[in-house]
Amino acid sequence: MLCAAVLCAGATAAEPTHQPHNNIKTVNRAFAPGEKLTYDVSWSDIVRAGIAVMEVRNGAATERPTYHLVSSTRSVGMVDAFYRVRDTVESIMDAEELYSISFMLRERHGKKRRARDMAFDHENGTVRITLNGSVETHSVPVRAQDALSSLYYARTRDDFIVGKPIIVDIHDSGKTWSVEIQTIGREKVRTPAGEFDTIKVRTYPKYEGVFMHKGEIFMWLTDDARRIPVLMKSKISIGSIVAELKELQEGQYKP
Repeated sequence: MLCAAVLCAGATAAEPTHQPHNNIKTVNRAFAPGEKLTYDVSWSDIVRAGIAVMEVRNGAATERPTYHLVSSTRSVGMVDAFYRVRDTVESIMDAEELYSISFMLRERHGKKRRARDMAFDHENGTVRITLNGSVETHSVPVRAQDALSSLYYARTRDDFIVGKPIIVDIHDSGKTWSVEIQTIGREKVRTPAGEFDTIKVRTYPKYEGVFMHKGEIFMWLTDDARRIPVLMKSKISIGSIVAELKELQEGQYKP
């Protein structure tokens, strides 16, 4: 998947989780409806391969406030001519508890298509998965995230400390993974959107997430309350997939 994996950062390989309290409750000062992040996606900083957009929208009116998170990816140029990619990932996230309520994946890679839907029942600790017409129900730990909501949840954490991993429980494809986020250090990074002071982090998810294939991922998050991912790199067998922030439209952030 051209844009299919991005939690944020860690080091050791993720393993199926049996731990119930990794996703601690946080307060969101990082993002708000109206935020729109646009990325140029390239192969090894050489071939422009696609455009990815991540948006935060107001969720539909329900008993509780929600965020509607949308990530879309499309191939461009030569890549689009030979292997068209059109991906959309959507997540509904509880705006107070900051966990996933539902998840939708729609993929088109060349002639291949895939669809997956998940609905979380946090009161009963389960998730209902619909894939290619079949339905499964699995147990999930407290405050479980999906592959997209996990990135936004991680942005609300304020404990990015070198030597102290953050662990996030993420459910994907019928399994819950404890993904370890490792803080590497601070760096100044320049992208087409500008120059940023950042926190460099690393992770190694075994599931497919929101920007790149499963595998080692490096991310650079702004070193402020917003924790905006401005640069992402995922190693592959022949180089790397790189996503650079091209345009930044901020939401109405909480004080």
